[in-house]
Amino acid sequence: MNSPSNGFKNDSEELANSSASPIDNTSSEQKKGPLSFLSGAITSLSFSFLSLFISKKIVLYFSIHTPNYSSPIAQSIASGFKTLIIGISFLSTFTFGFIGVGLFLVFIRSLIEGNKEKID
Repeated sequence: MNSPSNGFKNDSEELANSSASPIDNTSSEQKKGPLSFLSGAITSLSFSFLSLFISKKIVLYFSIHTPNYSSPIAQSIASGFKTLIIGISFLSTFTFGFIGVGLFLVFIRSLIEGNKEKID
């Protein structure tokens, strides 16, 4: 069956072409080492501290600049928007921190497994 005239392939053609590729991606994959986990943990924890700093600034800004609207609907929308922005900023802080701690634990585990392989 020919591809559509607009130049886009459908999903079944892409799957058929990708599975027929002579290059096997699994054999060329490199195993991640402890240094990769450590650099990822440091990067993620750095983003976490940056997000925490920004989150504190956002809370400070919204506490100083309270919206005062005469319409209750506008006041409700402004309050919801403020809550959404503050929630997203602290969600990013938690997410980056959680990923950073997880990568640091994987770094420690990879060091312990590396020592076990050298002993055997």
